[in-house]
This record gives sequence, C-alpha cells and structure tokens, in this order.
Amino acid sequence: MTTFRWNSKTTRAWIYQALVLLVVVSLVTWLMSNTLANMKARGIQSGFGFLFETAGFDIGESLIPFDSNEAYWKAFLVGLLNTLRVSITGIFLCTIFGVLIGVGRVSGNALARGLCYVYTEFFRNIPLLLQLLMWYILLVEIMPNPQEALHFNEWFFLSKGGLAFPIPDWRGSGWIGLWDVPYFVEGEILGGATITPEFLAITMGLTLYTTAFVAEVVRGGIQSVSQGQVEAAQSLSLSPWQITRWVVLPQAMRVIIPPMTNQYLNLTKNSSLAVAIGYPDLVNISNTSLNQTGHAVECIAIVMMVYLSLSLITSVSMNAYNRRMAIKER
Repeated sequence: MTTFRWNSKTTRAWIYQALVLLVVVSLVTWLMSNTLANMKARGIQSGFGFLFETAGFDIGESLIPFDSNEAYWKAFLVGLLNTLRVSITGIFLCTIFGVLIGVGRVSGNALARGLCYVYTEFFRNIPLLLQLLMWYILLVEIMPNPQEALHFNEWFFLSKGGLAFPIPDWRGSGWIGLWDVPYFVEGEILGGATITPEFLAITMGLTLYTTAFVAEVVRGGIQSVSQGQVEAAQSLSLSPWQITRWVVLPQAMRVIIPPMTNQYLNLTKNSSLAVAIGYPDLVNISNTSLNQTGHAVECIAIVMMVYLSLSLITSVSMNAYNRRMAIKER
C-alpha cells in the first residue's frame, strides 16, 4: 500500500502541479464567465451558432468550392486550407533553400560563402511585413499586364494576374505526358493553372525570410561537428560533397532539428500577416466574419485554437523526428 510522504520530492512536485493547474483552470473559468456576463449585459451576441448561418461573402481564392450562400464554418475551413497551403509550401521551400545556403555559409569557396552571408544578413534584418508589401507591390504594380506577360518557353507566364504554368491533363487518356498548357486568347491567359499574386507574395516573403534563419541554424549545426570527423573522412578520400552528405549533416541533425522546429512554428504563425496583402487566409476570413456577425470573442477563439493546434502538431511531429535522429549510445 502506497503511503503519503510529504518529504518525497515526487509527491510535492505532483501536489504543486495540481495546485497550479487548479488556479489556472479557476482563473480561466472566472474570466470566461465574467466576459460572457458582461457581453450579455451589453446586448452582445455570444455563442458559436453563427457558424451555421449563411456567410454572404465570396472568397477570391479557395481550394474547395465556395460561394456566398455557404455557411460561416465552410468559410473558416477555406481560410484554414489557404493557411495550410502557404505554411506547408513555405516550410518545404525554406528547408531546401536554407540547407543549401547554410552549407554555403561554411563553404571553402570565398565567393559562395560571401554571397550566402549577404543573403542571410539582408533578409533576416528586414521586417517580414515590409518584405511582404515589397513583393506584393512588385507583383501587382511593376509586373506587366497579362497582354504583355513575361513568358518562359511559352509555358510559363508571369504578369499582374499571377503566374500561369502547365499542369498534367487527366481528362484525356490520363497519360502524364499530356499537358494543359496556358495560352493567349484575346489578351487573356487561359488554360493551365494560375497562382495569384497574393499567394506568390506571401509564399516568397515567408520563404525568403525564414530561409535566412534556417541557413543560420544549419550553419551552426555543421560547425558543431568535430573537425576530427571531417579529417577522418578526408583520410578515406571522400569528396567534399560525400563528407557533407554522409558525415557532417547526419551528425549535425541532432543540433539542427530543435531550432529548426522553432523556425517552422514561426513561419506558420507569420502566415497570419497575409491579411496585410489581401490573401484570404484564416485571419482574413475571421476578420470578415467578425465584422459581419459581431462575434468577436468566438472568431478570435477559433483562430487561436487553430494556430495552437497547428503549432502542437508541428512540435509533436518534429520531436518524434528528433528522437528518431538522435545518436543512440550503446
């Protein structure tokens, strides 16, 4: 039979944690009840029933069909999908570019090392919001009209209307060799697929900004590897690329992964700045819904819970990957 022992550090730790949890739950409950009471006294509507009402507004960019007759909950779903689209694309691109530039920061080539240094210092020291506005203005003001779009091999067209590019055409035989290619018709670009200027601006801004921080993380991880490991690999006549790929990076990963997780979380949360350039992400949809319904607390709570959930999922996934990559001693 287990007896209670106050002198036990484990027992005291559990009691202290339980007391702290009780205080936090009590404080949150009091704040919620007080807020709801004040809202009711002032005639402010509350509750999540509005999510099943008709939204009454259109969304310019959506991965799923949506029109103004749909409910608010579907509008929030569209915003969530647009946020995930930007976040996943940005994480994928900044990982690739960050690793390349981070390796370049410790390269033996002085020119490559210098260019990578200039890149990281330039992009990480300019506020992200300014970078987003810069890319957006470049795409919607400086780029040519669709009638005079910049084109590359007659397959890619870049203009104020966005980036048009070919996609596989599955309507025919299903063979991937058949392509739906963009083309001009009466001054418009038809066919293929088009990425909007808003999506391009937010993706480019997030990717280039976060890449600078990822590169520094990779550089620090590489420099944490003992020089003796590199010299041992050189004694085996391995090429610089083989040394980096098979000796340095695997050992550097245990240092790289934890701060890399922070950069992924930052990118996901920074995607909320898309509202500044009109991209219909979750925050943008929430603001529109808030202004129409007056359910400010509920709309903000939804956004908070979504970003909290995304952050926790990212952290759990990266922690699992970190445990897999950790060096296991015998």
